[in-house]
Amino acid sequence: MKALHVIAFVLVIVGGINWGLVGINPSYNLVSMLVGGWPVVEQVVYILVGLSAIYLAATHKGDCRTCSAGATM
Repeated sequence: MKALHVIAFVLVIVGGINWGLVGINPSYNLVSMLVGGWPVVEQVVYILVGLSAIYLAATHKGDCRTCSAGATM
């Protein structure tokens, strides 16, 4: 499960960076730059990023040392 968590985390980071770049300038699309010219692969990456975000949101409390320790912000 650690490998799944790491993969999901990396995909969510890539997705977050991509959203930030698109927010700065819509022509900066990291995913498009990485897989350029393959719209099907680009769509698969976006789906994987979305699924990763759902997975991390659902499992965060159990995986996060800070949250599971009962610490408050």
